Amino acid sequence: MRLLTLAPGHFHAALVQKVMYPQVAQTVSVYAPPGPELDEHLKRVEAYNTRTNDPTHWQQQLYTSPDFFQRMLADRPGNVVVIAGNNRQKIDYISGSLQAGLNVLADKPMCIDAAGFEKLKASFEMAERKQVLLYDIMTERYEITTILQKALVNDRAVFGQLVKGSVDEPAVTKESVHHFFKYVSGKPLRRPAWFFDTAQQGEGIVDITTHLVDLIQWESFPEQVIALNDIKVLRARRWPTIVTRQQFAQVTGLKDFPDYLRGALNDQGSLLDYANGELNYTLKGVHARVWVIWNFEAPAGTGDTHFSVIRGTNANVIIRQGKEENYRPELFVEAAGGADLAKLGAALRNTTKKLAAAYPGLELKGEGSRWQILIPDEYRTDHEAHFGQVMEKFLTFLAEGKLPRWETPNTIAKYYTTIQALELAQRTSVTK
Repeated sequence: MRLLTLAPGHFHAALVQKVMYPQVAQTVSVYAPPGPELDEHLKRVEAYNTRTNDPTHWQQQLYTSPDFFQRMLADRPGNVVVIAGNNRQKIDYISGSLQAGLNVLADKPMCIDAAGFEKLKASFEMAERKQVLLYDIMTERYEITTILQKALVNDRAVFGQLVKGSVDEPAVTKESVHHFFKYVSGKPLRRPAWFFDTAQQGEGIVDITTHLVDLIQWESFPEQVIALNDIKVLRARRWPTIVTRQQFAQVTGLKDFPDYLRGALNDQGSLLDYANGELNYTLKGVHARVWVIWNFEAPAGTGDTHFSVIRGTNANVIIRQGKEENYRPELFVEAAGGADLAKLGAALRNTTKKLAAAYPGLELKGEGSRWQILIPDEYRTDHEAHFGQVMEKFLTFLAEGKLPRWETPNTIAKYYTTIQALELAQRTSVTK
């Protein structure tokens, strides 16, 4: 395999190269317009090459002509295109690459509006005709608490059956808090100005929610094909994060907002960025709720956070990442009302022993109606490491020449959910 990197406007493009892969050539062809986004990408990869511990050995060939995309399609010096950048352009990059017979590994979201969703469906049809693969980077499937949550939810002796829930008390709830200013690979993250333009980045309800909707499908209905008529979006809303001119300058390096953001400024001259969203929907009759918040910067000693609860007839399986958990994701099991506590405790101890065969050192703590799964640090890989894990999985699919039978229809279902939520939120939400 040989990688092509196309218009790497997002730092996720570099994270794919944080490690080496035995079946991937060291030379990577980078096709992009010149400018600070490309410069930042090259700096990150070079930092991986020059680090003291386990340095990488990537060699990068640059093509920065104005027709860089057409040049890539004509040259085709590799067979896997990595796309992580401007989301408005992404779906056309995906479509064109597939048409040229190239495999595509794309960062989320692959589409940000209804027109893009139609193109995405056509792109999957194109991939099938061309006998190439299209796959998006779902890093959260590789977080250890999520992996174990999925295992427990699908253990009937512990979990029982997934309840149906309601709008006010969903069966599945996933919440996520993110921050515009953060550190990546130990350095302050420099974001491009377009990241704050929802016409280019997409609103929050179609961005991070992509991960959360994916996890709901992946954990609650593993390896089951999900059809579009299995999904009903019931409620959706969106509201802005207010970004001051000083904050914008801090994270982008620009002194002022560009002209294309002027229409999104409030009376005080701050940006209203619709980065926040909530949606309630049913999936195969099960009520789910997804909630995403973007703040500017996390308080000292904290970071991005995640909360997840999946409710069963025997137990609820919960991930918490708040102050009590020292802002580190931790996994809990709590008895559902009416559960036989002695029977549930015995089942959970038995299941923990089985899981410990795959994850030595895993332990169970607690008694009564609430337990915690104690997870050794060695399994707690960080978000950056998950990109390499996604790439390794994609490489196995490339070697096999196919994705799992449920992966493509469920990807389409995932984006159908987020786009339906966006359209409903835009019609009904009141600015908060």
